[in-house]
Amino acid sequence: MNFSHSPKTLDLIQRVEHFVHKYILPIEEKFREEPFISNPKFQEWSLDEEIESLKKLAKSQGLWNLFLPEVSGLSNVEYAPLAEAMGYSLLAPEVFNCNAPDTGNMEVLWKYGTAEQKEVWLTPLLEGSIRSVFCMTEPAVASSDATNMKATIEDKGDYLLINGTKWWSTGIGHPNCKIAIFMGLSNPEAAKHAQHSMVLIPLDAEGVTIKRMLPVFGTYDPPYGHGEVSFENVKVPKSNLIGGLGKGFEIAQGRLGPGRIHHCMRVLGASERALQLMIERGKSRSAFGKSLIELGGNTDIIANARMEIDMARLLVMKTAFLLDTYGIKGALSEVSQIKVVAPTVACKIIDQAMQLFGGKGLSNDTPLAGLYAYARTLRLADGPDEVHRNVVAKLELKKYRES
Repeated sequence: MNFSHSPKTLDLIQRVEHFVHKYILPIEEKFREEPFISNPKFQEWSLDEEIESLKKLAKSQGLWNLFLPEVSGLSNVEYAPLAEAMGYSLLAPEVFNCNAPDTGNMEVLWKYGTAEQKEVWLTPLLEGSIRSVFCMTEPAVASSDATNMKATIEDKGDYLLINGTKWWSTGIGHPNCKIAIFMGLSNPEAAKHAQHSMVLIPLDAEGVTIKRMLPVFGTYDPPYGHGEVSFENVKVPKSNLIGGLGKGFEIAQGRLGPGRIHHCMRVLGASERALQLMIERGKSRSAFGKSLIELGGNTDIIANARMEIDMARLLVMKTAFLLDTYGIKGALSEVSQIKVVAPTVACKIIDQAMQLFGGKGLSNDTPLAGLYAYARTLRLADGPDEVHRNVVAKLELKKYRES
């Protein structure tokens, strides 16, 4: 495995990093202001003119839709360091039109969508004129086992009838969010992983109700939000079905491989940001006659952070290589491994940075609290750690199965 970057990738890394540091980091502070982050009334959330302006600038510089190989020409190995650079700021992914869940939804539509679905929904998503949401997790069941889903998709001949409640639907509060990919039970008598389907549901369809936004550590994350949404006798044409009835898990499998590369590299970018902030803080403050960097084993903490980030990055890059070379079936264990390792490393390092900052690290005066909330959430999103460890263990034990 050769992880040396091509001239094209090196150029993009430099351009993305320059863009993040020159244009995005200087405007972060206002997004951490308490009046902004604590407002649960998503109906009052609005687009930010500076963000919209930066999106136009990123598009004009060719830093747009880099996540999608069919558009950017980049492999997973080539895109991974760009995702890390974007992870340095929570604002960056949207600026480059590379934010979840839109990336995964666009991948689904690109690979499985009909010509009509691509024209109506994929094109504006690629243009960045609308946003989307993925509705999968449910409040009434243990969603760590996706086969538990109870929300239903019924084939009524001329149309599909959708019922159920979803929550933690990230991005549903965004003013530009117009379409949901809904996963539900459609074929209850079929084999376990052929019972569910995915369907496109416009958010303005009759029977769709956004009930509330769910805070993470007291923060509502505008203008995205994590919503609870009710679908009550929602009717959509059968042309909104993605891939066919019973294809939900097959589509989800194809969606989650590259998406986890993106998530894990972004969270390693957050880890790098936390490490930098920790070092700068430690060198600029003193106590008991020494700089903070010299106290309490902080040099060991910094050394371990450096090693853990680098080890995690290598594991993610290996996984990206396997996905590029063999597809998802050749990287099942590794995809689950990185989903545990990268957020865990990030949580640890960001927590250590907050500790060194003291009270300031818990406030909105630094990006650390927001980065921690993001990293901690990722230990549940796209499957909790325990599920991924179980996958890794099963695949490892399979190597020793008696013949």
